[in-house]
Amino acid sequence: MANISSLGIGSGVLTSDLVDQLVQAERGPTENRLTQKTEQTQALISAYGQLRSAITELRLPMRQLSAPDNLKAFSANSSNEDIAVSVDSTNASRGTYSVEVTSLAGAQALASRDVFADRDSTSVGQGTLTLKVGDKTTNLTIDSSNDTLQGLANAINDSGSGVSAGVIDTGSGFQLVLSADETGTANSVSISVSGDNVGTETDNQGLSRFAFNSGMDADSGLKETIAATDAVMKINGVEVTRSTNSFEDVIDGLTFDISGTGTSIVKVEQDFGAVADRVQGFVSNFNALQSTIDSLAGFNAESGRGSLLTGDSTIRGIQNQLRQILTRVVPGLENANVRSLADVGITTNFETGGLEFDRAKFETQLKNNPDDVTALFAEQGRATDSQVEFVRSGINTEPGTYGINVTQAATQGRLVAGSALADGITIDGTNDELTLRVDGETSVSLTLTQQTYASAQDLVNEIQSQLDSSNALNAAGSSVLVGLDGSGNLSFSSAKYGSESAVSLTSSESAITFGLDTATATAGLDIAGTIGGRTAEGDGQVLFLGNGNGGASGLQVRVLGDQIGSRGSITFVEGVAERTVNLVSSFVGADGAIESRTESLNRDLEQIQQQQLRLEERIAAYRERLVSQFTAADSLISQLNSTQDYVSQQLAALAPQNNRNNN
Repeated sequence: MANISSLGIGSGVLTSDLVDQLVQAERGPTENRLTQKTEQTQALISAYGQLRSAITELRLPMRQLSAPDNLKAFSANSSNEDIAVSVDSTNASRGTYSVEVTSLAGAQALASRDVFADRDSTSVGQGTLTLKVGDKTTNLTIDSSNDTLQGLANAINDSGSGVSAGVIDTGSGFQLVLSADETGTANSVSISVSGDNVGTETDNQGLSRFAFNSGMDADSGLKETIAATDAVMKINGVEVTRSTNSFEDVIDGLTFDISGTGTSIVKVEQDFGAVADRVQGFVSNFNALQSTIDSLAGFNAESGRGSLLTGDSTIRGIQNQLRQILTRVVPGLENANVRSLADVGITTNFETGGLEFDRAKFETQLKNNPDDVTALFAEQGRATDSQVEFVRSGINTEPGTYGINVTQAATQGRLVAGSALADGITIDGTNDELTLRVDGETSVSLTLTQQTYASAQDLVNEIQSQLDSSNALNAAGSSVLVGLDGSGNLSFSSAKYGSESAVSLTSSESAITFGLDTATATAGLDIAGTIGGRTAEGDGQVLFLGNGNGGASGLQVRVLGDQIGSRGSITFVEGVAERTVNLVSSFVGADGAIESRTESLNRDLEQIQQQQLRLEERIAAYRERLVSQFTAADSLISQLNSTQDYVSQQLAALAPQNNRNNN
C-alpha cells in the first residue's frame, strides 16, 4: 500500500486529511450507534444488578421468619448476678423458677508429701505411673531420662492425661503439685505405680511416693489438698448436680452459669418485641426494594419521562408475584383467626407501593393466636393425631391435606437375656465387666461396682447408671434403656428407632451371671406406610415421600407409638415467608428471571463487540481502498501536470519564433 503521507503531492487535493475525513464520515454513524447501544446495555445490566441486590436483601429476614422457631422468642432474668442465666430464644418455656446454689464445681488438687532437695537432680524413682481420670487411663514411663521432680512434672504435662503438674519451691525444698484439668468428682484423679525400682509399689518409697487413691488418702504417697466437687443447685426444690459450673438442659432452653452460691429468682417470659423486630426487618427490606424499583422503573408524570426500566416486563412480573403472596389469604388458614398479613398489622400503602407495620397489632395477635401467626409466616404441618409430628416439607410440597397410614411401626433394637435375673447377685472381679455394641458403631465398656445386689432391680439400676455416664454413648449422641421384661429377663433397648438401631453383647467375663449367654438380639425396624395414598419411605420413625409423588412430594412426618392403620391426616400450610423465600430464590437463581435477563444482555454486549470488530475490519479495508484510489488518481494527476508543463514549455518556446516569422 502506498505511503499515505505522499498523498496530495500530485494533486494537492487528495491528501491524507481528506482520507481521514472520509473514513470518519463512514465510521461515525455506525460507531455512534454501537456506542449508544453498549452504554444502554451496560446501564441495563447495572440496573438488574441493583434489582438483584435489593431482592436478595429481602430473602434474609423472610428466611428467618420461615422457621417456626423464629416466631418464638424468650428472655430470662436472674435476681442474682452470681447465678447468670441465658436463654435459647426459641426453645425456652415461660415460668418463674426459684434457684438455690449450694456448691460450686471444683477441680481436685494433689501435692507430694515429701519435700525434695533439688527439682532437676534429685532422683524420684523409676517405673510406670498409671494416671486414671474419669474413664481415661494413661501410662507414663519414668526412667533415667526423666528421673527428677521436674522431669516427672514435664512427663505428666506432655501426656494429655487430663492432669497438670508443677513444681513449687517451698523455701525449704521442692514439692510436686497436681491438679485435674476438669472440675467435678467424675474427673477425680487416681495414680498407681508398677515396676518401682525402689522398695515396693505401695510403700511410699521411690516412685510410689506419687501414688494416690482417694479411698486411702492417709496411706497414699500424695495428699489431697483440694477435693473435687460437683456443682449443686436446687430448682424449685429439686436438686441438680453437674461436674461443671454450667448447667445446660436442666430446663428446656435455659443455661445457668454460676460463679457463687446463693439464691435467685429466675423469670422466663416470651419476648414479643424480638419477634416484631424480625418482622420489621422484612418490612424495611421490602420497602427498600420498592424504592429501588421506583428509581429503576418509575414514571415522572410531570416531565412525562420514564426511567431506565419503565415498562420492563421482568420487573412487572416480580412486583405482581410478590403482591399476590403478600396480599393473599394463606391456603389452609381460610377459617383461622389470622389469615393474611393484614390481620397482623402489615398493610400496603397503595400510593407508594410500600408496606406499613402496626407493631402493637402484631404483638397482640402473636400473643393471642401464636399458632396461626406461626403458620402465617412459616411452614407448618397440622396433624389430627397427637402422635404425628410435622418434620419438614420439600421444594415441591404443595399446601393441602394428606392422609397418613402406617403399615409397620418403627421399633428399637433390643438385646434380651435368655433367663431371669436373680436377686442377691454378687458382682466381683470375675463378673464385673460387660462390653456392648450400640447401634452398630459405638462400643461401650462397663465396669460394675463390686458388691452384692439385694434385688435384680438394684443391679439394673447400677447398669443403667453406668450406661448413662458413658462418655462413648454421650459422644455418639446415643443412649440405652435397661430394664426387666415380663419374665424378669434383663433387656437392653437402644433409644434409637429403625434399621440402624441395635444392641449386642461383645464380651462379658461371665455372661451367664446376667442370663446373656443365651441372649437374643433383635434389630430395629423402619416405619412403613403411605402419605396421601402414596407409598412412602421410612427412616426410623420418619415417614417421607420423594419427588414425583404429587402434591405431597418432599413431605416428612414423624410417627410415634406402635399403632398401625390410619393415623389421621396432616395439613401442610406454606406461610408467607416460606413462599417468599422460594419466590426470591427463583428470581435470583441460575434459571431465574433476573439471571436470564442479565445473560441475554451480556450476549447483546458480545454481539456489539463482534459488530465493533467487523466495523474496524470494514473501515480498515475502506481506508486501504481510498488510499489506493487516491494514490492512483494522484499519480495520474501528477502525470497530467507533467504533460501540461511540457506542453506549456513547448508552446512558450515556439512563441518567439512565431514572432520573428511574423516580422
